Amino acid sequence: MSYLDDRRLLIKIAHMYYEAGETQSTIAQKIGVSRSLISKYLSKSKELGIVEIIIHDEDYHTVSSLETKLETKYGLREAVCLPDTDQGNMKAQLGAAASKYLLRMIRDNQVVGVSAGTTLYEVATAMASSQYFSNVCFVPIVGGMGNERLDIHANHIVAKLAEALKATYHLLHAPVVVDSKETKEIMLKQLSIKNTLEMGNKADIALVGIGGSPEHSTMVKSYKDYGIIDDLNVEEIAGDICYNFINDEGELVENEWNEKTISTNINKLKKIPLVIGVASGKEKVRAIKAALRGELVHVLITDEMTAKQLLDD
Repeated sequence: MSYLDDRRLLIKIAHMYYEAGETQSTIAQKIGVSRSLISKYLSKSKELGIVEIIIHDEDYHTVSSLETKLETKYGLREAVCLPDTDQGNMKAQLGAAASKYLLRMIRDNQVVGVSAGTTLYEVATAMASSQYFSNVCFVPIVGGMGNERLDIHANHIVAKLAEALKATYHLLHAPVVVDSKETKEIMLKQLSIKNTLEMGNKADIALVGIGGSPEHSTMVKSYKDYGIIDDLNVEEIAGDICYNFINDEGELVENEWNEKTISTNINKLKKIPLVIGVASGKEKVRAIKAALRGELVHVLITDEMTAKQLLDD
């Protein structure tokens, strides 16, 4: 009879490991076998039905299924879906979820590129950790936007994230859009701007929001009185990412705005090893779909309602 056929011993080891909480090494010493053999005993116990693992996911069963479907449909590395609740501010909940995810993924000596907006502001607000990352550097990957609240600008957000983690940061002293392509070319030659953008383009992780279609865009509202966005073909634009207007396939739209923006463009974004997109809301579904189709993000953090709409064809 094989040693793995000793049912009494299988049960004894299962009790020690799953109920008493003893380690495999401790059990191996008591039983008088190797730790690797204990692992085989435990696997055999599951195979024979002696041990059944039950995951109690009553509160998250629905969203767990949505996450798996999103990952499969769009080829995502991971989807994080928040259940619909009556707890109020969904952006704050998204921010808390994104901050936890970032903490799970971040490593020493990494560079984290950060875009801007109200949702990413919530990420920075929620960020808290007893572990510090003094060798991590946060950098903006977009310029500052118009007369919008300063606290949702990338410079403010990277400073706030760095402060929470005792990390370092760089600032990008440039607007998100300038008057002409020529002006952009001149500004990109400025050493401080050039160095910060190059650092962001080579980041290990990027944390980005996804902007909705022009009629719902904070960015468009900010610049509508300046004549900068008069040439937009609104129907062609699905939304924006890092202030780059994209179409439904997640490709860069050819227009003057995209030619004059100071930010990481989507071709550079695609080269960053881990891009975390944080967005939700009915008005952003088209834009999120576009970003996913274009493979512009590897991880999506969203809510239950948005996830369901993203799965609708």
